[in-house]
Amino acid sequence: MSFNVELIAAMAMFAFVTSVTPGPNNMMLLASGVNFGIQRTLPHWLGVSLGHFVMLLLVGAGLESLLKAYPFVYQVMKVVGFLYLLYLAWGVARSGAPERNGEEAVQPITFLGAAAFQWVNPKAWIMAIGYFSNYMPTDATLPFVVLTCMMFSAINFPSVGLWVWLGAKLEHYLQQNSIRKIFNGIMAVLLIASMVPVLMI
Repeated sequence: MSFNVELIAAMAMFAFVTSVTPGPNNMMLLASGVNFGIQRTLPHWLGVSLGHFVMLLLVGAGLESLLKAYPFVYQVMKVVGFLYLLYLAWGVARSGAPERNGEEAVQPITFLGAAAFQWVNPKAWIMAIGYFSNYMPTDATLPFVVLTCMMFSAINFPSVGLWVWLGAKLEHYLQQNSIRKIFNGIMAVLLIASMVPVLMI
């Protein structure tokens, strides 16, 4: 297949817009940035991008066809994802200052936890399937698929990182535990609300 600059630019724009807009991942990264800072959120941040990169590769390898053949699998994943998100929202609501009475508060999400969440995150599936359904040429070679997946992840990593950075900046204004609790409660509600539109699909 021939190299198409306009196609690559469109794929890059899709990657940026879908990565930077609010969704379950970005709401959790924002809350983690507030409660744990950039350094302690880094495994969570890496897990989101690398976990989605693996998903992109597998969708490119034919996983999308499997989901089309067995649509109930996707529906089950949406339900499981929503239940897991409720658990994560509860953790966000309970988060406090990084330390409380000399003991660690609720821990940030781990690399593996964030990577695993991509598989039950409907927005991540929409991003991956939309990427291939709308932009990937039918005659795309394996190197092209791999390189464009790498491009997507290279754009995704700093895009979702903006939410971590914003959270870390907001931490300065949330020093009071009562204000932080209100913020975390709001974030928990927004986290659940971010899942509602994709559950309707």
